Amino acid sequence: MDTAPDGPRHPGSAPRVGPDGIDGLDALARRALGLVRDGRRAVLGIAGSPGAGKTTLAQALVARVDALAGRGTAADVPMDGFHLANATLDRLGRHERKGAVDTFDGWGVLALVRRLRAEADHPVYAPSFDRAVDEGVTGAIAVEPGTRLVVLEGNYLLVDEEPWTLVAAELDEAWFCATPDADRASRLVDRHTAGGRTPAAAEAWAREVDGANARLVEATRGRADLVVDGTAAAVRDAARG
Repeated sequence: MDTAPDGPRHPGSAPRVGPDGIDGLDALARRALGLVRDGRRAVLGIAGSPGAGKTTLAQALVARVDALAGRGTAADVPMDGFHLANATLDRLGRHERKGAVDTFDGWGVLALVRRLRAEADHPVYAPSFDRAVDEGVTGAIAVEPGTRLVVLEGNYLLVDEEPWTLVAAELDEAWFCATPDADRASRLVDRHTAGGRTPAAAEAWAREVDGANARLVEATRGRADLVVDGTAAAVRDAARG
């Protein structure tokens, strides 16, 4: 695998790799570590459609980076914490399609990424998402001063409109987690039934809401620096992402 490129991102025709087994995940981790230069913190983005396995890939990558470079070297920050509150979605009339690009605080994501890059002398706190209550949790994730690599994962990191284009410009590199539609749909139905929906309602949400979001996200794949196979060993058991 090629080493990470120097300088700003120049996305184009992204190579495709599969993190299948230890050697593959090690290669991804070493590529990610190559983004950390001159003592500064690097931010790696992982985009992909709902159910692609982004979260599991990000967590596996952080664990392997820490194994290679020392505990606390990397941190995983999911974009899901920037869901607008349910009360806000109700007020805006968007609750029935929660998860769409305009149901996230994209400008908040941009502000966080800029803080992560600029503020390395104190903890930077990021929100998480609690699926049990279907709401974001403010300040739940601490990125400590010693963290040299932040893995930011979310559906819309490569969407070609502001603020997402500004978010992408802040990333040292962006990867795309790609998974066949049938595999993603199965994961999503399992996720939604675990969250309390009936099987029929879960299938409808995965088909209609998640499906519409996936069409937008899949169109962004060509802007990635690397495409990672979301069905390979490191991410095949994903029920989230």
